[in-house]
Amino acid sequence: MTRLVLQAFTALAASLLAGAASAQAPVAAPGSPPPMVADPIATEIGKKPAAVGERVFSPSAISNLLQQTNPAATSLEPSHDAAAATNAKAKLTPEGMQKVRFAPPSGNAKTVDPVVLKAEILLDRAHAPPGVIDGKLGGNVTKALAVFEQTHGLPVDGKLSQAVWDALGGDNAAPVLGTYEITKEDVAGPFYPDLPSDYAELAKLPDSGYHGPAEMFGERFHMDKRFLQALNPAADLGVAGTKIIVAEVESLPLVSKIARIDVDKAKGQVQAYDAQNNLIVAYPATIGSEELPSPSGSYTVKGVAWHPVYSYDPKKNFQQGSNTERLTLPAGPNNPVGAVFIALSKPTYGIHGTPDPSKIDKTRSHGCVRLTNWNAQELAHIVRFGIPVNFIDKPGEATTEAAAAPAQK
Repeated sequence: MTRLVLQAFTALAASLLAGAASAQAPVAAPGSPPPMVADPIATEIGKKPAAVGERVFSPSAISNLLQQTNPAATSLEPSHDAAAATNAKAKLTPEGMQKVRFAPPSGNAKTVDPVVLKAEILLDRAHAPPGVIDGKLGGNVTKALAVFEQTHGLPVDGKLSQAVWDALGGDNAAPVLGTYEITKEDVAGPFYPDLPSDYAELAKLPDSGYHGPAEMFGERFHMDKRFLQALNPAADLGVAGTKIIVAEVESLPLVSKIARIDVDKAKGQVQAYDAQNNLIVAYPATIGSEELPSPSGSYTVKGVAWHPVYSYDPKKNFQQGSNTERLTLPAGPNNPVGAVFIALSKPTYGIHGTPDPSKIDKTRSHGCVRLTNWNAQELAHIVRFGIPVNFIDKPGEATTEAAAAPAQK
């Protein structure tokens, strides 16, 4: 299975991860790693929202995935016309995706497009996260393209152009799909197919684990779990030794030091900047709602809780269902705050993961800021205690001055 991380960077990655692990120890000096937060209380998910924006892969869609066409726009350049013809014959396999060349995507957010799929994986590798990888040209992909353009000195329009494709290394990139052999450890579980949504019932379980292997592999390879299943229609994901097709998303770790975080409500993004005001990375995010909005103003990073439990208090947060008593929900990827919680100086608020990565920036939260679990974990490894976190209410609102101001308490 092709991997992007070269042996020359192994020691660097190991040292960075070791440094991140040491960030769990409590410290007080600004600029130092954040202390651990033992028990975050977050205004977050109540009842699971209705399936807004769900993309369901029907049986016919599953069969079409194995021989998917790329309907390109009319009046293509000759080279693009030839590429579109080639792409139309390319199967969504490791070998087939290597043959995919640039042609303008159709713009149909409901159609799996091999050009978009390849771009999504390359964007994810380049630290311009598109959310869950599903081969569809949606809003999160458009935002990721704009981030990549901004960080690579290209005109920013959020469109997949030949120039962006070339900058991503589209034609010459390492394989974007690979094969993975499922291990005994992968299928050992425990899994919870009937994981309850009611907090009182969830509080009785030992952990908030995955529903099943499809959800686990989807998160591991940053893929929509339905899309992963569609790519592997005959595979039994619960059997060790089974080989499956997955996205090759492994990348070099971020090494730039961030000086501030902007939570841009208009863009639906969490943006990290360095001391020179350069954008380092931007993640698609779900940010509050009209009923329970995220805060305004500037705060600071107070700490990080890895593998957090969730303390539910209806008097401080919200009432979920008929639950009127305080509850402690066990840790796990399907915990209401996901795999990690970055606490802010405003009590009960933070930036964290989610049990529903496919719904990022498609539904609302209960005041906090949700990222996919893998994006939240990456951000948690690079934040430092005392870094300003600015909530941006309006498009174009200045943040450099706010970053220098003391956090509101």
